[in-house]
Amino acid sequence: MPVRKPKSTKSKAITATEATSTATVPEAPKVEAPAPAPVAVEAPKVIDAKSKKPKLVRDSFTIPKDEYEGIDALKLRAAAQGHLAKKSELLRAGLKLLSTLDDKQLLVALEAVPSIKTGRPAKSEEIDSSPRKVPAKSKKAAKAS
Repeated sequence: MPVRKPKSTKSKAITATEATSTATVPEAPKVEAPAPAPVAVEAPKVIDAKSKKPKLVRDSFTIPKDEYEGIDALKLRAAAQGHLAKKSELLRAGLKLLSTLDDKQLLVALEAVPSIKTGRPAKSEEIDSSPRKVPAKSKKAAKAS
């Protein structure tokens, strides 16, 4: 006669955690613990980087060449002190410093900066001695006619 294997007890056996989770336990009377004394330690603030990023704005402006070279000089000064600064960081730092000035100091600083014509510089009409290149389509059209 063939020997039968005993049935698996895993499927029908109830584990101890299942038994405690399904059984109803009478509730014990609630006893309130004394409130702990307030502590002066602040929890570190968690900043969600995705929701707190400021919106960035791209802009262009006109600046005299000597003042533009001053940006490079300031970048070199910062690099000598171990901080690699970008142009935008220098401009933003300058804005922060200007915002700390009172109204009289701000006017003095603005008057120290000469006013310049805004917009792109006009293109100078330089005569180019090299012959103009004709686009490929124009060459074909010229040969056909």
